[in-house]
Amino acid sequence: MFTALRERLRTLGPGLVLAAAGIGAGDVVVASVTGIRFGLTLLWAVVFTVALKFVLTEALARWQLATGETIVRAWVTRLPRWVSVVFGAYLLLWTFLVGASLSSACGLAAASLFPGLRVSVPAWGALHAVLAAVLVALNRYAQFQRVMKALVALMALCVLGCALLAGPPAGALLRGLLVPVVPGAGGGAQVLALLGGIGGSLTVICYAYWMRAAGWRGAEKLPTVRGDLRLAYVFTGLFGIALIAIAAGVQPEAAGGARIALGIAARLESVAGPVAGGVFLLGFWSTVFTAMLGVWQGVPQVYVDLLGAWRLPNSRGTGVPPGVLRQDAAATQSRDRRIFLGALAFLAGPPLVLLWFKEPVAVVVTFSIAGAFFMPFLAGTLLYLNNRRAWVGALANRWPGNAALATCLLVFGAVCVWELLKQVK
Repeated sequence: MFTALRERLRTLGPGLVLAAAGIGAGDVVVASVTGIRFGLTLLWAVVFTVALKFVLTEALARWQLATGETIVRAWVTRLPRWVSVVFGAYLLLWTFLVGASLSSACGLAAASLFPGLRVSVPAWGALHAVLAAVLVALNRYAQFQRVMKALVALMALCVLGCALLAGPPAGALLRGLLVPVVPGAGGGAQVLALLGGIGGSLTVICYAYWMRAAGWRGAEKLPTVRGDLRLAYVFTGLFGIALIAIAAGVQPEAAGGARIALGIAARLESVAGPVAGGVFLLGFWSTVFTAMLGVWQGVPQVYVDLLGAWRLPNSRGTGVPPGVLRQDAAATQSRDRRIFLGALAFLAGPPLVLLWFKEPVAVVVTFSIAGAFFMPFLAGTLLYLNNRRAWVGALANRWPGNAALATCLLVFGAVCVWELLKQVK
């Protein structure tokens, strides 16, 4: 039995990378702010959010298993031109925001972990952004996945362990999980931030590239993919719940700047001793830096895929001599590498200017809210694509899948409309 379990865990990789990429700036900072301001009241929103993210990720993975085509390529080849153009514009904006958000979060984490060094949050953020870019540029997926698994294990030991030490009241924990309540005075905005932050937003489409790197192709891999995603989102949900539980009870004035992690660490020290505070700060840093590595590795592949789909068809299959085709393939590979490195530089470079506004938590929350705008777009296109039986065959949606995707579309659509109305008032 233990041998079978070990083999099962060895096959699970892309989901853990997805969880690590999604758990980071949005989860740590937004969940911590949620716990500080609203206690355990919004735990239900974490559970609801990860359930919706599972539905969306399973649907895009099912599309890829059925067609051999990523969702990004489908937006270019299967839908009107304006769909991919709108997505491309959004991708540029989102990349800038996610670069600033993750750099801010890493700056917060390092400044909290090493306060005696007196290095500013922006300087720490810039250092992490550059280091992550170098590591990703030099690494291959197999080595990258091993590093991510080690960091995920560190995240789990530190943060989930600290949640147990914090000892949240069992009754309040159950009420927060089972009774949906939206408190006044900012509760609605915080729910929206959780929807946009917990489990990632645009990062869910990076799962397609990690599936491909793992060699998961064909309908027969669907059970493996579903098991992988269940593990990923159970871990994500537990992590979000743990962060809120740890932060509940921290003084409200800690919900800003570098004090957010120090305030949580101080609370843990008061209930479990000084070691607990240091363990949380280590877990905080590991979480956000792991997210940065995941996004830095995954998002540039979206650019490669999108720009590759936009390029005109080449001369394959037209009788061109094989040597010419090999040269064309080599040129394409070289061009894709340049696109990847260019997108990586865009993630790690220009967004750093936002760090010097000295509002790192505000940057992260703004990014989380912006992330929610992507989800109805994804849900709507998957609802259309996965119902085209001529394209997806036996993996086409059935009524439970359609109902789940329609729920995603309605929920994420509603929060986006709400956010737009709030901004124009």
